[in-house]
Amino acid sequence: MNATYEHATPEAAAAACQRVPVTFEINGTIRQFEVEPWTTLLDLLREHCRLTGTKKGCDHGQCGACTAIVDGQRINTCLALAAVRDGAKVTTIEGLADGERLHPVQQAFIDHDAFQCGYCTPGQICSAVAMLNEGHAHTPDDIRELMSGNLCRCGAYTHIVAAILAVAEQPQGASK
Repeated sequence: MNATYEHATPEAAAAACQRVPVTFEINGTIRQFEVEPWTTLLDLLREHCRLTGTKKGCDHGQCGACTAIVDGQRINTCLALAAVRDGAKVTTIEGLADGERLHPVQQAFIDHDAFQCGYCTPGQICSAVAMLNEGHAHTPDDIRELMSGNLCRCGAYTHIVAAILAVAEQPQGASK
């Protein structure tokens, strides 16, 4: 038995398992939940919100399939505990389009055929949107370096870089 919990009282053990209230603004809508303390933001999005565009890939923060935009930053949601991110503004792939009008990065991925199987695409797009909003991507080399946390098993990197570069070169960039 783990020494940390060996002498825990039943009350302390029960308190550790109590659900935690959290509130998020997800894709423009305020949502409240009660989750277990170990619930990741990824699991909250997929299981509680049914926003399945955010993918569970490696579940270790190595592939980027779970990337979403949280308070303007791109993060691996599989590594973020929902309770720690309480109060955050979260944008997933489902929240990027404006009705039927795709976000410029989404449209560029279509125009440049920047996906094959599509599993990594939501994370790639969310990462690209946040990266472009950061204003650091000016060259193909910049894009490759700044997108290195998002893996594509199919190897569509050339088209992904072309799509992001096309948006970066537009006067309005990644903004809606």
